[in-house]
Amino acid sequence: MDSRATELVMSKEFARKHKFRRMKLKRLIYMRSVDGILNYMGLIVDIVEVKIYFKGYKKRMSINVIEGQK
Repeated sequence: MDSRATELVMSKEFARKHKFRRMKLKRLIYMRSVDGILNYMGLIVDIVEVKIYFKGYKKRMSINVIEGQK
């Protein structure tokens, strides 16, 4: 599957609800939409590390955590 997305993201609320261990970024990152416009969902504030398991395939991935709706 290829969604053509360049990054993975989850909301701060989702990360908190599912008890992901968040790591603070040294500097905040502005998220842009496909058209280059700043995304209304806010800044990327944290990152979480996850292990993905799918049909015998394993991969460690980083997911950006966004601030959420303004």
